[in-house]
Amino acid sequence: MPSEPSYRFRPLEPADLDLISGWLAEPHVAQWWGDDPKEEFNAIAAHMDSISVEPFIIMLDERPIGYLQTYDPHLEDDHPYQDQPTGTLGLDQFIGEPDLLNAGHGSRLINEFVSLLFEEGVPRVILDPDPANARAIKAYTKAGFIPFDTRTSIYGPALMMARDNPDEMRP
Repeated sequence: MPSEPSYRFRPLEPADLDLISGWLAEPHVAQWWGDDPKEEFNAIAAHMDSISVEPFIIMLDERPIGYLQTYDPHLEDDHPYQDQPTGTLGLDQFIGEPDLLNAGHGSRLINEFVSLLFEEGVPRVILDPDPANARAIKAYTKAGFIPFDTRTSIYGPALMMARDNPDEMRP
């Protein structure tokens, strides 16, 4: 019987930027990850020194397969998701390797990463996929996220989805 995939999440490093550039050029990433790949690349590179965004490379065993970032909407001036409870983290991610699409990696790696955040005491994690991105919505739903709102912000149309930490008590 094949073993379960082993995911790790390591901090983004300058040496990873060529990999990020290549992934942003992949059609399945470019379709949903911003209109301008160069602008998105520059934003990701800047996140390495950010206070509000924490960027990671997703590893499958020893293979880099994608990008993931968390962000705290309360640390960004005028962020459109500041209505979320204090301590909430937003999550953006993509699998960069086309051969790994539609194999269940998205929901599994998101579930694993969110579980790590919950262990650290994060009360809620939110996602904001484009409502037309059926693949992402399916993966997020499978990872336990529930839709709670639709919005249009500076980032475009968004289906707001959340997963709450079951160990955190809320008033």
